[in-house]
Amino acid sequence: MNDINTGTLMITGLVFVFILVTVAKGVRLVPQGSNWIVQRLGKYHSTLRPGLNFTIPYVDEVSHKMTTKDIVLDIPSQEVITKDNAVIIANAVAYINIANPQLAAYGVEDFTIAIQTLVQTNLRSIIGEMDLDDALSSRDLIKAKLKDGISDDIKDWGITLKTVEIQDINPSVTMQKAMEEQAAAERQRRATVTKATGDKAASILEAEGRLEASRRDSEAQVILAEASQKAIEMVSSAIGDQELPVMYLLGEKYIGSIEQMSLSDNSKMVVLPADLQATLKGLMGK
Repeated sequence: MNDINTGTLMITGLVFVFILVTVAKGVRLVPQGSNWIVQRLGKYHSTLRPGLNFTIPYVDEVSHKMTTKDIVLDIPSQEVITKDNAVIIANAVAYINIANPQLAAYGVEDFTIAIQTLVQTNLRSIIGEMDLDDALSSRDLIKAKLKDGISDDIKDWGITLKTVEIQDINPSVTMQKAMEEQAAAERQRRATVTKATGDKAASILEAEGRLEASRRDSEAQVILAEASQKAIEMVSSAIGDQELPVMYLLGEKYIGSIEQMSLSDNSKMVVLPADLQATLKGLMGK
C-alpha cells in the first residue's frame, strides 16, 4: 500500500509540474517596446503586442522578438572613387524603425546586414557620379539622394528609414597628401604672382617718378632760362653802351670765382692778373 501511495504522489506531482509548465508556456508577457512573432506549427500565426498574451502551449512558439524602438545602424567606412578618379573614404549612420514585424522577420534573412550593404552600394553609386570637390562639399545632397534611393527598397521589408546621415567623407591618405602638395604649390604660385605684380607696380611708379622729376627739371630749366633771358635783357637795356657798369659786374663775378678757387682744398696758390681792367675788356671782346 505504501508503494502504491508513493507512486500515486509522484505521478500527481509530475502532472502538477506538467500543468505548471504548460500554463507558463501559454502565457506570454511582452515588454513595452517589443513585438513578438508567433509561429503555429512552423507557420506565421500572429504578432504579440506589449502586455499579457496567451498562446497554445507546444503548438505556438515565439520565433522572433522585434523592437519597436528606432534602431541605429552604423555603416562601415569604405573607399569610394569619384567621377574624376579621386579616392575618398566615406561612412554613414542610418536610423530605421520596424513598422511591420512580420515582413522584417520573413522578408529578408538579416535586415541589418541587408540595409548596411544597400547603403554602401548606393553611397558608392552617388559619389561615383560626382567630382571630388562636389563630393566633399555636398553632404546634404548625398544624404537626400541616399534616402530616396533606399527608402522604397527597405519598405518591402516592413522597415521605415527615419533618416540617414553622412558621418565622415574625407580624401584617402594618398589623396590628402596630393591635395596638400597641390595647395602648397598654389600658395607658392600666388606668392610669386603677388611679388611679380608688386615689383612691376614698383618699377612703374619709379619710372613715373623719374619721368615726373625729369619733366619738372626741364620746366625748371626753362623757367631759369627765361628768367636769365629777362635779366640779361633788363641789364642790357639799363647799361646800353656804357663799359664801366659791365666791367664792374664782370669783375665782381671774376673775383668771386677766384675766391671760390682759393677756398678749394686742391688750390695752393691763386694769381690775379696785373691788369684786371684789360682782362675784363678781353672777356667783353674789346
